[in-house]
Amino acid sequence: MKKSNETSGLLCDGFSAADSSQIQKALSIIAQIPEDPGYDRPKGIEVAAILKGFNVDLKTLLAAILSDSRVSKLDPKPDIKGLFGDTVAALVKDVNWLNTFSIYSLDMADKPSQAENLRRMLLSMTEDVRSVLIKLAFRVKRLQLLARESCEMRGFIAQETLDIYAPIANRMGIHQLKWQLEDMAFRYLKPQAYQQIAKSLADKRAEREQTIGRFIQLLQEILTQEGIPAEITGRPKHIYSIWKKMQWKHVGIDELHDLLAVRVMVDNLSACYAVLGFVHATWQYIPKEFDDYIANPKENGYQSLHTVILDPDGKCIEVQIRTRKMHEYAELGVAAHWSYKEGGKHNAAVEKSIASLRKLLAERGNEELSQASFHNELFSDRVYVLTPKGLLLDLVKGSTVLDFAYAVHTEIGHRCRGAKVNGRIVPLTYPLKSGERVEILTVKEGAPNRNWIDPNLGYLKSAMAISKVKSWFKNQQQNQNIAAGKVVLDQEVQRLGIKPPNLTVLAKQFKQASTDKFLEALGRSDISPAQLAAYFKIPGFEEKKLFGKPFKKKLTPSSVSVNGVDNVLTHFASCCSPVPGDPVIGYISHKKGVTVHRLDCPNILGLSPEKHVRLVPVSWGAGKSSHSVTIVIKAYSTQTLMPDVMHVLAQAKIHTTHANMETHPDFSSTLKLTIQVENADRLSQVLGKLSCIPEVIDVKRKT
Repeated sequence: MKKSNETSGLLCDGFSAADSSQIQKALSIIAQIPEDPGYDRPKGIEVAAILKGFNVDLKTLLAAILSDSRVSKLDPKPDIKGLFGDTVAALVKDVNWLNTFSIYSLDMADKPSQAENLRRMLLSMTEDVRSVLIKLAFRVKRLQLLARESCEMRGFIAQETLDIYAPIANRMGIHQLKWQLEDMAFRYLKPQAYQQIAKSLADKRAEREQTIGRFIQLLQEILTQEGIPAEITGRPKHIYSIWKKMQWKHVGIDELHDLLAVRVMVDNLSACYAVLGFVHATWQYIPKEFDDYIANPKENGYQSLHTVILDPDGKCIEVQIRTRKMHEYAELGVAAHWSYKEGGKHNAAVEKSIASLRKLLAERGNEELSQASFHNELFSDRVYVLTPKGLLLDLVKGSTVLDFAYAVHTEIGHRCRGAKVNGRIVPLTYPLKSGERVEILTVKEGAPNRNWIDPNLGYLKSAMAISKVKSWFKNQQQNQNIAAGKVVLDQEVQRLGIKPPNLTVLAKQFKQASTDKFLEALGRSDISPAQLAAYFKIPGFEEKKLFGKPFKKKLTPSSVSVNGVDNVLTHFASCCSPVPGDPVIGYISHKKGVTVHRLDCPNILGLSPEKHVRLVPVSWGAGKSSHSVTIVIKAYSTQTLMPDVMHVLAQAKIHTTHANMETHPDFSSTLKLTIQVENADRLSQVLGKLSCIPEVIDVKRKT
């Protein structure tokens, strides 16, 4: 009873009378659980005691107490929602799920992408980010009890902690939990290395504390005399981080320069450099260990001055100097070391949500903050699902089982005819949810259905999967066009009574990249039978090069000459849409100058004899023409996006006539550009180069 009262007093300390009564109510539920000396799992009240040291809010503390797995076995089962409200009930539900969910396997230690997908999935499947904090405290307690478990289980839990939970704690900026998780896990994974480092630190603990104490006292006296307000604290180093640095630098513990560390926080930027000057003037420093992360911030935005000095006894002390604003940014803002420490990429949604949790830890009691900020938006645009073998796939939110099939392999997608989700047959349009296990049902030989790329039918969400289906149909169409082209060519050869031509020569004369491209263009009617017949029947066409590339494109008046004269007012007939390479003729109109038609245009062939006098010879000019094309670029919003795009266009010698960029709340941008290009091939090259810009998500011609 005395111990229970002490625990109750500890948990209620700092809370109002009304809040304390809520804690007492939760503790009374825990008191109904029968004593079981053999129970070796973390208890909710023990986890709550850990979290109390982090200054958490009332709802987090209540949820920790009530997340004890034994509560669900009470009869009658307590009505947590009715007694404590929706938020606490949702937190308890999340934590209970996190405590029972397990798909981690030891081979993930060698697969960083799989471990990262699992971390993201765990975060994405929680309704409130505070539930993750409670889960981390449960893991700390689990590690404290791990000695009771088998050697195999100790190794599994410890490795899972290092791969999944310690990085999450680091990402959330809760460094004390991170260090506890890492050190305790390391103790079970590398017991000899742990003991050696721990013994070395213990042997010199008193000496280190005295060294740090003398340094802080002297520096504080100097700064007080100079009128510089500063907060100076010792910064402990932890066993796992020491071991990692020893491995990275290939040195022994005695050769590390930052086992003794001090942090100095001042009011403004000028004070940072003033303190640095006094430190360097008072103590000898090691030049190669000096880093100015204020003038040259780390990629994650971290700013601070780092230097290492030697005290009179020759001991190295690392000194970090920063403003309080820099410290707040590092601890509460988007920097918080996690990208730097884990080598990951920034994710604005992650950083925003986690920054809210850190603020809660710093400002307990801000009810408005806790109610408004903690619905978990982490990775809200993604879903994480499993293959039958336990491989985690990261898909865009809204992805269907058919998207999943294409993510596994293109051929699996093509041959997909059904799917099971968690053992249950579902339609191909079934939208997946994180944590589901998907099995694809295929046929031995199959092909995609055109309905799959109809956006109104909901088969596919992923742009990648849609592209794969479109590519399949394009390839099939190409094969069909090539076959059709062969038929057209054979028919013309038989009709004209000539020998089969050399396809390589034909492709070259019609400016096609290969014989297949020539046959495809012929089968697609980009090259007409009339053009082919004209080539075979009219002498000298090969030398005159009258047939250019047979793709339709918008032309300008300078593209043709009339009776050998350029700069005559011309326009191109819409009835037959002539392109460079077509045999053409001009018709003198009343208002539009000379209208350019194909020689085999039905309207020309059907002219009455009295109108033949208005026909004039025209020919294609040698000059090139450019055309305005609008392209749309979707990209992540960055300060360098527009300069990067313009740099690519400048290198490609592409002129831009208009640009407009719109930013969106999800940190993306849409950039619309009007550029000048000569032809479709040139446009394709430019789009390919723009798609290689790191920030660019998608680039396409406006339709």
